[in-house]
Amino acid sequence: MSAVRLIAIRETPLSLDEVWSAVNDPTAGGTCVFVGTVRDHDGGQGVAALGYSSHPTATARLREVADRIASETEVVALAAVHRVGDLTIGDLAVVVAASAAHRAQAFEACRRLIDELKTDVPVWKHQTFTSGDAEWVDHA
Repeated sequence: MSAVRLIAIRETPLSLDEVWSAVNDPTAGGTCVFVGTVRDHDGGQGVAALGYSSHPTATARLREVADRIASETEVVALAAVHRVGDLTIGDLAVVVAASAAHRAQAFEACRRLIDELKTDVPVWKHQTFTSGDAEWVDHA
């Protein structure tokens, strides 16, 4: 079985249970989960609305990132899901998880997965501030 167990970019709400189930494994002694949520502020400004969009290659790029991390770390399982579309404050925007034999390996793989997702996967955030100003952010 591949260490990369769940990869998705979707418009529907994300599930912590789904991601947990994907990386839960009897050989893993440590599991690390990162959840990114939509917050009500950014850069000192209030956020009124937020949407994510992605390039058609985003899912394939996310799989490449996960495959690379799986091959370079001592991980048992990896999972990553990112939401696109219009989100509201408090919504889950991204969930990544890693399980490994030991906690340090799980933490390392999980951190790499979220960090490399943000730098290498073509997902863009458009946020509208309470002032009426708006901006595009080129990575999740």
